[in-house]
Amino acid sequence: MEYRQLGQSDLQVSAITFGAWAIGGWMWGGAERKDAREAIRASIDEGVTSIDTAPIYGQGTSEEIVGEALQGVNRDKVQILTKFGMTWEGTKGALAMKSKDNNGKDIDVHKYAGKESVIKECEDSLRRLRTDYIDLYQIHWPDVTTPIEETFEAVLRLKEQGKILAAGVCNYSMDQMKQADKVIPLASNQVPFSMVERTIEKELVPYCIEAKKGILAYSPLQRGILTGKIKPGHAFGEGDSRSSNRFYQADNIARINAFLALIKPLAESKNATLAQLVIRWTIERPGITVALAGARNAGQAVQNAQAINVKLSSEEIDFINKHLYALSLV
Repeated sequence: MEYRQLGQSDLQVSAITFGAWAIGGWMWGGAERKDAREAIRASIDEGVTSIDTAPIYGQGTSEEIVGEALQGVNRDKVQILTKFGMTWEGTKGALAMKSKDNNGKDIDVHKYAGKESVIKECEDSLRRLRTDYIDLYQIHWPDVTTPIEETFEAVLRLKEQGKILAAGVCNYSMDQMKQADKVIPLASNQVPFSMVERTIEKELVPYCIEAKKGILAYSPLQRGILTGKIKPGHAFGEGDSRSSNRFYQADNIARINAFLALIKPLAESKNATLAQLVIRWTIERPGITVALAGARNAGQAVQNAQAINVKLSSEEIDFINKHLYALSLV
């Protein structure tokens, strides 16, 4: 595994980080708890030291599973990355979505990061994670109803109390990062980034490189479509939100698969899967510190971690990019 400093913080994180959204079940059509624990442990055995989760992932389920999986693991050897600011209890903040929990019960999810709520969420996360500190504490989405200064004053208090080691953001713009950074130095921004979703390269990546902020790329496989295993007409399970995602519309599935067919021989020449090639390409991009890769069982987790063994020359990266830049999605 390769380990990288996260921004200017003291955190060293694994370049491939375990993304724990899917194991929470929510919006992924369910998950098997035992398999999820085994996936985390298998990742650790492969050298993955960083695990990214959030309270909203299964309304506490993902954090609980992470806490269970890390029992008996040397806490100093792993980094727990979790989040705050997506609440399913109460009505404060901006309504993010109407959804259903893992039991099919209707829930309203709000983006809310008021000071007292942030502190309460941290306490709840510590309990579910069975730990006394969080390595990286990240706001999940911007909260337009609360001043950024108020939110990060709460985060600063948590850092002063030793309950968190570093502060981060998710889905923040450059300007929002600058505001938060005035209150507490930010280690990183976690944002969507993949071969087919490169919006952040216009403004955010250059800023983060200049300001020495880490970038955690989530959905580097674009929720599975860049594995090459999703074909037109794919049937998604109940509760799986990918069915309405634009990348999963029939025309785009066909175009993406045509692109993947062009780079598949390169993956095969390295005894790698398409997914491994894509993950390696992701962490080679300028400014990208970490690729988050989700897994619901040990086999998937091992495959993701072993993407680190794929080595790409500059000529091979150029080859991938040439075909990638010719890809036109609708």
